[in-house]
Amino acid sequence: MIRTASSPSQPETQTRDRILKAAQHLFARKGYDGTTTRDLAQAAGVAEGTLFRHFTNKKAILIEIATQGWVEILTDLLTELSEMGSYKAVAQVMRRRMLNLHQNADMLRVCFMEAQFHPDLRDQIQSEVIGKMTDVAEAFFQTAMDRGTYRRMNPRIVAQVFLGMFTIAGFSQDTIMDSNSSPKAMQEMAEGLADIFLNGVLAKD
Repeated sequence: MIRTASSPSQPETQTRDRILKAAQHLFARKGYDGTTTRDLAQAAGVAEGTLFRHFTNKKAILIEIATQGWVEILTDLLTELSEMGSYKAVAQVMRRRMLNLHQNADMLRVCFMEAQFHPDLRDQIQSEVIGKMTDVAEAFFQTAMDRGTYRRMNPRIVAQVFLGMFTIAGFSQDTIMDSNSSPKAMQEMAEGLADIFLNGVLAKD
């Protein structure tokens, strides 16, 4: 098989992945501004020149990490939604996502925290990832409404509310809940969020 210039070799791909992994860890621990390209090169075991051969600058590394992270987070969520046995099984999805996301704390810190301080990163994530994922979620909730499972309302807003609740739930180990929360506590959180999402907070007449 002839490899073209547009198809990086396996060693090049491995080097790129190693740089991204090291950067994710450092950005999560020291922050983007507190991490130098020298730090990145040393952590990845490459020369600074190699770093810049793969990425234009440090910001390009941050953008790729955060964009890939958001794609992974929301793709996993929407895949689980599409495979739910019932449109009401939101709590199960929430719980699994909360448990799984806890294993990716570095990625979460970069995706959530650094995006707040970089408008260009936030705009790219919004346009390239969240907007597209919201489209998929909107179609999912529209189907639920068509089947009579959910009451009629704007499915776009429902999708946005759900994704917003999910991201908070996924990051709750560092915001809402203690980092050592038990699976039982996470289950309670997931069920509470699902209950609020499905039933609201107003008492029934």
